[in-house]
Formats: sequence, C-alpha cells, structure tokens
Amino acid sequence: MDRASFRPGPPADVAAEPAGDAWTLVLSRDLRHPPELVWAALTDPTRLRDWAPFLADRDLGAPGAATLTLVDGDAVTAQPSTVRRAEPPHLLEYTWGDDLLRWELTPTATGTRLTLRHTVADRGMLPMVAAGWHLCLDVADHLLAGDPVGPIRGAEAQEFGWADLRDAYATRLAEGS
Repeated sequence: MDRASFRPGPPADVAAEPAGDAWTLVLSRDLRHPPELVWAALTDPTRLRDWAPFLADRDLGAPGAATLTLVDGDAVTAQPSTVRRAEPPHLLEYTWGDDLLRWELTPTATGTRLTLRHTVADRGMLPMVAAGWHLCLDVADHLLAGDPVGPIRGAEAQEFGWADLRDAYATRLAEGS
C-alpha cells in the first residue's frame, strides 16, 4: 500500500472498565490472520518495530524484564517493562512503564479476535490510547497481509486521522459509561 493513501478503518469495539484507582481500555478487533501469526507480531522485536509505538529490546514471548522504547520522531524514551504472562499464542501480559497491557487472542473462523486490555491511571487518556492502538493495529493488519505501510508513531499519527479516531472513541467511551 502506498503510505500516503493509508487511512484507518472504522472505530473498533471499546469499553472502559474501572480497575481500582485506574481505568482499563478494552479494545477488540477481528484480524484476518491466525493467532500464531498475530502472536509473532506481538512478541518478535523485528516485527514490533514495523507497527508498534515502541521498540522492544527482546522477544516478548517469555516472562521476564524487558525495555520498551517509545518512538516519536527523533525522540525516544526507554521504559522498563516486565512480561508477566506469555502463553503462546493466546495470552500476553506485560507492564509498560506504569501501564499494564493484556493481549488476548482467540481463534475465529476467519482469523483472530484480538482483545487488548490497556490499564492507565487517568480515564481521560483512554480515547487517546484507543486511537493510537487503532492506528497501530491497522498498520499491523496490513503488515501481516504482506502489504506493509510502515510504523505510524507519535506526532506523525496526526497525519493519519488520529484526532478523528480520538474523538470517535471519546464518544463511544462516554456512551458506554
């Protein structure tokens, strides 16, 4: 796909759940790829660099310490991470700085149902988090289909409909309150 013509798909299913003093974004997407392929995209640092908002210093498919480096143009911020659970190809859970991410992969007739649970301290961040992951997952879907777009990270996301997605997710999350 020509990167300039890339546009995100429609908003995914989302919900906001209280998690003690924090909030969890629950974002679900159907992907047209088998769980094993999606798992590799979630854990392999070579594949992560082509779609995720961060770079990983190691394969995330096994428990233990890792460093996830957020990339925003020329700015990079290394953040400590711990893979808490890795049950290929169905469940991956890790910290990213103060956040907790849980990826659940369920096989479907046409591929995989991906459910991301991303827990953050501030509920107001959920629409922004949803918009960011939405773009990343659209890029990952293209990558897995053999039609790479290249990663869309940080401020560059503004050029690819991030603000419209943020607003759409804010509306959806408010309706679900």
